[in-house]
Amino acid sequence: MQKLKPVFWGGLAILLVLWLVAEPQPFGPGPFFPLRERMVQLSGVLAIGCMSMAMILALRPRWPEAWLGGLDKMYRLHKWFGIAALVTAVVHWLWANGPKWAVGWGLLTRPQRGARPVIENPIEAFLDGLREAAEGMGEWAFYGAVVLIALALIQMFPYRLFYKTHQLLAVAYLVLVFHAVTLIKFSYWMSPLGWIVGALLAFGTWAAAVALLRRIAARRQVQGRITSLKYYPGVKAIETEIEVPHGWPGHKPGQFAFATSDASEGAHPYTIASCWNAADPTIIFITKELGDHTSRLREKLRVGQEVKVEGPYGCFTFDDDCAHQIWIGGGIGITPFVARMKQAAMKDSPGCSVAQAVDLFHTTADVDEEALGKLATDAHSADVRLHVLIDARDGRLTGERIREAVPQWREASIWFCGPAAFGEALRRDFSAQGFPVGHRFHQELFAMR
Repeated sequence: MQKLKPVFWGGLAILLVLWLVAEPQPFGPGPFFPLRERMVQLSGVLAIGCMSMAMILALRPRWPEAWLGGLDKMYRLHKWFGIAALVTAVVHWLWANGPKWAVGWGLLTRPQRGARPVIENPIEAFLDGLREAAEGMGEWAFYGAVVLIALALIQMFPYRLFYKTHQLLAVAYLVLVFHAVTLIKFSYWMSPLGWIVGALLAFGTWAAAVALLRRIAARRQVQGRITSLKYYPGVKAIETEIEVPHGWPGHKPGQFAFATSDASEGAHPYTIASCWNAADPTIIFITKELGDHTSRLREKLRVGQEVKVEGPYGCFTFDDDCAHQIWIGGGIGITPFVARMKQAAMKDSPGCSVAQAVDLFHTTADVDEEALGKLATDAHSADVRLHVLIDARDGRLTGERIREAVPQWREASIWFCGPAAFGEALRRDFSAQGFPVGHRFHQELFAMR
């Protein structure tokens, strides 16, 4: 998590610095309209640069995952670049249109234009001939992108519609690439700024094509079949066991995968609630009814149904050298810990046992005695000390309660999976107590939009 902000702000800073190098007098004294042209260029470079980085991250590339801390962190970075693209694109639009409005209202006077110099470079002349088309198409693509990004940020917007509308961003992006290539100041292409922007546009265009062809992570997808379904009414969750007989590379407890049971709905991410055993190639997902899609799974899924599984992803894998670990599972966030305990119960397999002493805190507002009974059995088999807190009976879990229950908390690492706001509150609480949260507080950011 600590690397996301430096990467985000660093990406913006690099584009800004390269623009300053390419522009001889970026903020120098002079008339307003030349300054306006420079600001249009700067805001446009930042907008298309951010959108390109968001498009590339949407491919779920494997190479930066371990460095950034997992695909969940990469999706947070994807979201930030998307928001930055929206903000800078709006600024770009305002710089382009605001002065025109001011001239119409009599607040500004447009300078007299002399004869345009003859463009001798044939490439520059060709691009100049496309200027009018690029401006018109780019403006409509901007309006579409604003609407689509805004819909992606509205959590109440149904996922099945989000999946379909979000793909249209690839179309808007390709139009904006044409807009950018045509209208970026031609001299920029001869500078490091042009080389970096060109590379971003090339990779972004490739990413958009892959997305439109629905080939994202196609090589990491395997066919599976549902072998059993179990519903827990008390917690409104369904346990789905999927057999993946061929191609699954195996996974570590704490990782997640994308599953597609309905092509029109697209792939949905779920934490894997089982350990991997090549002799019994199955994956278990435990899914809580939290939205429009998950609430319909109980009626839509059936034993024998073919599903597509993609992954595994994530770095929430309990790997550290601390002598003690504290696990905190809020609600359905208990699933990665279930997988780790099931692995630990396979005591005859090398590397399966839990070397550290572990305290597992499970806090929940919903109660299902059968599910809690299975959790207690898993904890006992894995030699994990279990603390179950039911909100109505025990109140909320706090950092103080954890520290009272685990005197060795200063030497422990903390692994949290659950509501993001709850995790951030615990992070701040432990940080205030001097706990090194940057290195030993691990939080799954399981929010893919």
